[in-house]
Amino acid sequence: MTQHERAQSLMPPMAMHDKSTPCVVKGEGCYLYTEEGRKILDFASGIATNALGHCHPKVIAAAEKQLHTLVHAGHNILYYEPYTTLAEKLIEKTGGKYKLYFSNSGAEANEGAMKLAKYATQRPVIISMKNAFHGRTMATATITTSNAAYRKNYEPLMPSVYFAEYPYLFRTPYQMKDGKCPKEYFTQFDDMFKKIVDPSMVAAIIMEPIQGEGGYVVPPVEWLKYVRELCEQHGILLIFDEIQSGFGRTGDLYAWQTLGIEPDIFTSAKAIGGGLPLSAVFGKSEIMDKWGKGAHGGTFGGNPVSCAAALAVMEELFEGGVLENCRKMGEIVRTRMHDLQKKYSVIGDVRGMGLMNAMEFVNPEGNSPNGTLCSSVITEALKRNLLLLSCGADKNNIRLIPPLNVDEGTLDAAFKIIDESIAAALKG
Repeated sequence: MTQHERAQSLMPPMAMHDKSTPCVVKGEGCYLYTEEGRKILDFASGIATNALGHCHPKVIAAAEKQLHTLVHAGHNILYYEPYTTLAEKLIEKTGGKYKLYFSNSGAEANEGAMKLAKYATQRPVIISMKNAFHGRTMATATITTSNAAYRKNYEPLMPSVYFAEYPYLFRTPYQMKDGKCPKEYFTQFDDMFKKIVDPSMVAAIIMEPIQGEGGYVVPPVEWLKYVRELCEQHGILLIFDEIQSGFGRTGDLYAWQTLGIEPDIFTSAKAIGGGLPLSAVFGKSEIMDKWGKGAHGGTFGGNPVSCAAALAVMEELFEGGVLENCRKMGEIVRTRMHDLQKKYSVIGDVRGMGLMNAMEFVNPEGNSPNGTLCSSVITEALKRNLLLLSCGADKNNIRLIPPLNVDEGTLDAAFKIIDESIAAALKG
């Protein structure tokens, strides 16, 4: 029996698998190898998790070394290396204003961030953004709006959550003047605080500084600055979900550093462990110090092996030139995407920062979303041994998330396949 046949008999049908899903037996660098002997260029990176590609030798060596000294201890009851070393380095690289708490996954970190905000402010309300994705647990599904399927059949969800419009300017319903962010994205908060919830009840506004699952949407910096000022005015904590945008993806350690907007709390996961499960909640020291003993916890957070792997990733980011490479290769990616946009009218928009980029497929007349074409392009690319992922509520965006150490030759190979795949998909 193949891996697919075995899995079908063992697993529930909720995963997005079908008969075309590759069954991989090995990963190395930018490539995956299947049980049939195919070599697939991986531009999904485990959904932005494998920061340095598959089985990076320094990450493997660090994890293997740690396996021989301490595998698990329990960070709620003991201190240990490399937990404290990783925390020190992360705090140093984020300006020295934060303290952090390690957990396992992005959703767990986002739940921790909301708990911290409510605990520190003693306020009940969370404001999230439309088009957001924050996780699939009950609480994080509540603040997720990128797709109704993530919430379907789970109501009632967490109470006291309200939603604001995120400036997805390619699809804005408002009038734009001189390319500026429409005023409605700013004034919506005045209306919300007047008619729906008093700002004195709001613990936090949570958002992705660059929306991930919602379409790799980059918001205007002036809007982010406004929300930052609004939070300060009303004593509301600003939470950035950096699960997908963080740990080098935008060319800095975190997107908020690239954008120049400092949050009160932010979360990190995916790429932080280089492929091993690890996440973190960062909070400014004066906020974290309000989190009393026993107020939050978990068994596996800050696992020593994952922390060792994360230290190896950090070393490559800062000392191995990977952040610089991310910025350089990101410029090349966006140039290639713009070239394709000029060639194909079905590409309505291209956007991104660093190596977090997307192409949006449309019906040229009216720019309506074309998820069918996007899906066909992804299928054609996989036939040609390139793995791509979609995003957005209409599944009409291809997100390009290669490893951060990708080189130009590999990008050239990928874009050759993408070009061929678009042409093939258009022929139908």
